Amino acid sequence: MKSVAHKRKAWSVVIMSTLAFTVCFMVWMMFAVIGIPIKKTLDLSETQFGVLVAMPVLTGSLFRLPIGMLADKFGGRIVFAAIMAFSVMPIYLISYGTEFWHYLVLGLFVGLAGTSFSVGIAYCARWFPKNQQGLAMGVFGAGNSGAAVTKLVAPALVVAYGWQFVPKVYAAVMLGTLILFWMFTYDDPAHKVGRHVTWREQLLALKDPTVWKYCQYYSIVFGGYVALSLWMTKYYVSEYGFDIKDAAFLAACFSLPGGVLRAIGGWMSDKWGAHRVTWWVLWVSWICLFILSYPQTELTIKTVNGPQSFSLGLNVWVFTVLMFIMGIAWAIGKASVFKYISDDYPKNIGVISGIVGLAGGLGGFLLPIMFGALVDLTGIRSTCFMLMYGVVWVSLIWMYFTEVKKLDLMMRHRPQPDVLE
Repeated sequence: MKSVAHKRKAWSVVIMSTLAFTVCFMVWMMFAVIGIPIKKTLDLSETQFGVLVAMPVLTGSLFRLPIGMLADKFGGRIVFAAIMAFSVMPIYLISYGTEFWHYLVLGLFVGLAGTSFSVGIAYCARWFPKNQQGLAMGVFGAGNSGAAVTKLVAPALVVAYGWQFVPKVYAAVMLGTLILFWMFTYDDPAHKVGRHVTWREQLLALKDPTVWKYCQYYSIVFGGYVALSLWMTKYYVSEYGFDIKDAAFLAACFSLPGGVLRAIGGWMSDKWGAHRVTWWVLWVSWICLFILSYPQTELTIKTVNGPQSFSLGLNVWVFTVLMFIMGIAWAIGKASVFKYISDDYPKNIGVISGIVGLAGGLGGFLLPIMFGALVDLTGIRSTCFMLMYGVVWVSLIWMYFTEVKKLDLMMRHRPQPDVLE
């Protein structure tokens, strides 16, 4: 039975870690807004814009695994604080960039803030019993809503003071959050992996095919979330003609539920299980992406009265509703994937979450670049949804053959109870 003091510390850790992760995610998504005026100033192509907004996600992804391992070894508190402290200066220096390569290099350093997820998810989970870990991880994961915070705050700062003001404000916010985090979080030596466990032994998890399956799921619910969060503001500007402030506000309709509702996904996963929740998340995603993939189309049909023209396509309100639904589904899915991890790998959460988070983050890095390349190649903006639709298909097929079909066979061969005549 855990003491009242332990429970108080546990929730203090979760609340402060969630706040810190929200700020880290705000920073991670910063180029989604300030990248638009930078693109205009530097006359970047769609592909170059994709590289610009995705660059922080690259380091935030590649370093998730080693950072997760460090968190297992030395504890989440010190590693989380170090990440925030390291990122303050690169964030500030972005405001003084003038060349494309300046933003790419600084983006790589700023991207380390994204590794905070693999630290915080294990740090928070270990403070709770197994039947509450889904909720704890879901609450922490709600820090993904930092993407929506950026879309609500950064455009107002851009309009009022210019885009260069945004990195300066974000650097100050990061520093203040670091101080609060250190004041109201705690260490527990029992949460660290024993020193007899080597990094080589931890990396053996890469040979586990189940881990790769969870990577595939996460490349959708998190990688797709990051990619579309980075892409949607510009999509609204280009496709529907909104200014940056209104475009970012509408884009937040996807980003906000995609972060805040993750805690509900954790609760649902605790109640109904990771498999059932993830299965339905993938089906909802498949339906939404199928509709979103349809491009704006002009049809001319020859009739007995002469040619008749018709316009087919999603208006902005239907489009936004579909994105909102998908944001909810992915929020729940992000929590359910990590419930799989806490159920299957309770002793190695940091490393497994680092591997899965790395895969999701790489999805968030590669997808915006692919979005831009597809637009440059085809001229069709909805190709981003076509690509995501294909990725979801792969996951549904994989899940069916490795989980759904296996469960069906187990149910068929389960011994039936005797029936009294």
